[in-house]
Amino acid sequence: MQYLLGLDIGSSSVKVTLLDISTGKPSASAFSPDYEMTIEAPAPGFAEQDPNDWWREMSNALEKLKKKMPFTGEHVAAIGISYQMHGLVVVDKEGKPLRKAIIWCDSRAVVQGQTAFQSLGEYFCLSHYLNAPGNFTASKLRWVKENEPQLYARIHQVMLPGDYIAYRLTGEISTTVSGLSEGIFWDYLDAGPAHHLLQHYEIDLDLLPPLVPQFGEQGRLSATAAQALGLKAGTPVMYRAGDQPNNAFSLRVLQPGEVAATAGTSGVVYGVTDKPSFDTASRVNAFVHVNHQPAAPRYGVLLCINGTGILNSWLRKNVFQGLSYPAINALAASIPIGSDGLQLYPFGNGAERVLSNRDIGSFMRGLHFNRHDAAHLARAAQEGIVFALHYGMRIMDGMGMDLRTVRAGHANMFQSPVFAQAFADVTGCQLELYNTDGAQGAARAAGLAAGIFRDAAECFAGLDKIQSIEPSREGSMAYVEAYSKWEEGLEGSFPF
Repeated sequence: MQYLLGLDIGSSSVKVTLLDISTGKPSASAFSPDYEMTIEAPAPGFAEQDPNDWWREMSNALEKLKKKMPFTGEHVAAIGISYQMHGLVVVDKEGKPLRKAIIWCDSRAVVQGQTAFQSLGEYFCLSHYLNAPGNFTASKLRWVKENEPQLYARIHQVMLPGDYIAYRLTGEISTTVSGLSEGIFWDYLDAGPAHHLLQHYEIDLDLLPPLVPQFGEQGRLSATAAQALGLKAGTPVMYRAGDQPNNAFSLRVLQPGEVAATAGTSGVVYGVTDKPSFDTASRVNAFVHVNHQPAAPRYGVLLCINGTGILNSWLRKNVFQGLSYPAINALAASIPIGSDGLQLYPFGNGAERVLSNRDIGSFMRGLHFNRHDAAHLARAAQEGIVFALHYGMRIMDGMGMDLRTVRAGHANMFQSPVFAQAFADVTGCQLELYNTDGAQGAARAAGLAAGIFRDAAECFAGLDKIQSIEPSREGSMAYVEAYSKWEEGLEGSFPF
């Protein structure tokens, strides 16, 4: 039996999946830790994780996988990597991290990014980078240069989280065009590194790793990594991509007009286009998609709401102690649409790009002690997340994106019937749920890159649609008023 191994390096957990090559379906999956990984916040707006923790939890997840489905390294034909986007990992000449990673939801570099946006010119940045530099990876690196100059002087290479995992697997430091684009290290017009931004930030081009193909050999498993993980030295690592482009791939969202969504720690709607589009206020962002080619360009337009599953997780830890997520979902389902006027705003996980990089925190409106209980809070949280996604999707509509059908994995918050139906009712989109996730997508992509799957049809043969959810007339009408009041509360409290 031969398998493909997918690794999904998230900020909450690391998931690993064995995909059976003969059937195209997952044989077993495991994740670690059992509860969410810690995100450290040494100062307001900061978010950090130790890269070594990702490696340790990946190793732990592989051990769990072997207990579920005994296999050896001889059974693994290729490896693919999905990873949390926009993080900054800096290493010394020995390849050791010099500090904890500054991850995707960290807000510390907003000032650096805004200064660059104004200095280089807004139109220049949007036309060359499709984004304001914001608090993306390049701006985070500039923050390190300004605030930790002695540490900065010791940096040998700069990596994204997936680049670091690929390095630990293969011993080779590299990155991809898609990876550089997500860090705002890539110039779309020049089809090369973002020289003007790097010069503005006074960052040496040599700090960026060499490029490898998105689909293609990233390196081979080193003897050291093979021994540590119980795999076979020389196994090819054939693919890596940020979690949102990879999630789109996992759902076979590859062509213009196709749209994917996720609702994990963050919530994302990701649409594919063949034109380098941008929002003039950079509230949604565009990056190179995984199947981009110069002759057939593909870009992913990404809306992100930082405070999505992390809100649900916070409620579980601090309000619903002892309850499972299905039990919380059942509480939410016991309350009618609109949560009896209780409104919750899920913006408590750093600066939100959809809010022009403002960090306004999460808040509630309309709480009445004699009317509302924990079940109302459960419902208001799920509705508030959907409302926030819809708020951003209206910006995507204004960019000409066709948001009629959205595909998502049957995972995380899309496992909640309340959330899934609310998403369809509020957005007016048909929602299609599939039996896939990021680890499966990375495994499939590795098989396609290695030539194990001859074409896309064979690659996605094991992808099954579980359910289609249509907007309901009654629900859509009921949500019109609830969303209108939610949006009024947001813009009335924080004019944008």
